[in-house]
Amino acid sequence: MERNPNENDFLENNSPENVPFNSQDSIFSSNLFLDGDGEVILTQTSDKLHWKSVESVLNGQDPSSCFGIELVSKSETTLCFSDIYSAEFINCGLVHEASFLNARGPLLGQSFEMYRFTIRGVQKSKSQPSVLVPSLYTFGHKDSQTCQMWVNRINDHLNMDAERPKNLMVFVHPKSGKGLGYKVWETVAPTFSQAKVKTKVTVTERAGQALDIMSSITNKELSAYDGVVAVGGDGFFNEILNGLLLSRHKSSYPPRPTELNHPVEENGNRPVLDANGDIRDPSDSCEDESPLLKQSANLRTGEDSCQTAEDLEFSFPNEKFRFGIIPAGSTDAIVICTTGARDAITSALQIVLGKAVCLDVAQVVRWKKTCTSKDEPCVRYAASFAGYGFYGDVITESEKYRWMGPKRYDYAGTKVFLRHRSYEAEVAYVEVESEKKNIGLEKGSSGSWTKGLWPLLKKSERVACRANCGICKTKADHTSAKCPSLEPYSKDSRWLKSRGRFLSVGAAVISCRNEKAPDGLVADAHLSDGFLHLILIKDCPHAFYLCHLLQLAKKDGNPLDYEFVEHHKTPAFTFTSFGKESIWNVDGELFQAHQLSAQVFRGLINLFAAGPEA
Repeated sequence: MERNPNENDFLENNSPENVPFNSQDSIFSSNLFLDGDGEVILTQTSDKLHWKSVESVLNGQDPSSCFGIELVSKSETTLCFSDIYSAEFINCGLVHEASFLNARGPLLGQSFEMYRFTIRGVQKSKSQPSVLVPSLYTFGHKDSQTCQMWVNRINDHLNMDAERPKNLMVFVHPKSGKGLGYKVWETVAPTFSQAKVKTKVTVTERAGQALDIMSSITNKELSAYDGVVAVGGDGFFNEILNGLLLSRHKSSYPPRPTELNHPVEENGNRPVLDANGDIRDPSDSCEDESPLLKQSANLRTGEDSCQTAEDLEFSFPNEKFRFGIIPAGSTDAIVICTTGARDAITSALQIVLGKAVCLDVAQVVRWKKTCTSKDEPCVRYAASFAGYGFYGDVITESEKYRWMGPKRYDYAGTKVFLRHRSYEAEVAYVEVESEKKNIGLEKGSSGSWTKGLWPLLKKSERVACRANCGICKTKADHTSAKCPSLEPYSKDSRWLKSRGRFLSVGAAVISCRNEKAPDGLVADAHLSDGFLHLILIKDCPHAFYLCHLLQLAKKDGNPLDYEFVEHHKTPAFTFTSFGKESIWNVDGELFQAHQLSAQVFRGLINLFAAGPEA
């Protein structure tokens, strides 16, 4: 028996104009017409929508094969509200039945003039689990009030989700990566409009502009936004991050290298970052090549900042104010580690859906720029990586070839590798309980550097960070996520030292996965576990270092399992250079330092991301 798709069928005899939205409604259903399918029963429960074909059985036959004709139908679908980001009434138009396939080819079904509304949601890519794909469903009904009622009910439910952003600041770096930053934003901007998210967009015109805006905006003005989105690479995100933290985050300094020769002072006697103090080295403003450092020379929170005594306090971590990243850079390691994919649409969808993960942030303090500089602290923050030696030399060399785009890193990396420079330095780090067994194994191991070419038996089992990671959700005793101004280690912590010639010194906050290093620098690093991964590459023959780099570029490689590689999990470390010096690479920004200290704050910021899928 044929059904008239224009029938006004409501299960439970509900009249649309008399059905207010109530989250306690267990079931609400009505008959609608799904474009490209046919008549369906659309049902709403407290957490999802579900629809299925009205003609689930026709004359005792499976509707997928009726009278020898195959129906192309998506007749039964479930869509959770957590995966819906838009419902919109779109007035009258044609709604089509399902297409049919027979031996002669496709046959179009009937079309009907109806009032329509759309539902936009997301689904996971079948080939790449971490990639989100937008989905669009168009429903029709002869009564406009019925369509509007469904739109209102769905939007009311979405508006109840406090995690979803309503108002965002957006900074677009037009020259990021291959110079496609603005085109990337144009691609994802409709997603924000469809989700009814207001965006205040600033397309930067100079280096450091985003930092200046973030540092000068008052906390009261910031409270009007649910977060800030960076359309660019890791360096651009770092600029925005420092713009927020440099003028607002108060914390004790990590100890300077010279303090480790004396008893650690009480917390109350340690220097503390004051919101009214100068947090940069004023003598360095025109010397560093980094655009971030040049622009931050104007950052004097006591003079130029718009902060006032009456201004609202901005606390850390701040669950309401989150960071978002739309990838448009050269490596986009932070996006890959936090979303699992280097995909602009996926990042935009996770932002509008209000996904959230915590992220550790490292505070890097330079005590002396050169061996002859006066002692004066200069602070930077890093969300992914800080590296010296090979890592600093590569980014310094790459600045000469910026015209090459992302390929400049390959060219610069090859040149720096062939030079094979090592640097004498001393690194001290806080010992943690979990590292003691590993140190014992290392001391007990024996073998020449020929054996060091092959993975050692000391390899530990990897526990990679994934969505809903249990390690990141567990609050450790050595740090406090609710009060990050407390030091992430006690005054009784044991410090260990390593001195020698190093090809590189690196500190990874996260795994730093990217397209050239599929597992990252440290495969089992986590987004929010309160640890830095200190990687010391001792001076070694050229061929040995090549093996290390090749393992980095290999899926399931073992780049850390060599005798010339030291790997330590630690909440803090110090660094002192001796002799010829390199430059530090702090999240892609150049940072010259002779003496330096760093500490990590667990879960200091929140990101619009869901974590990588397995």
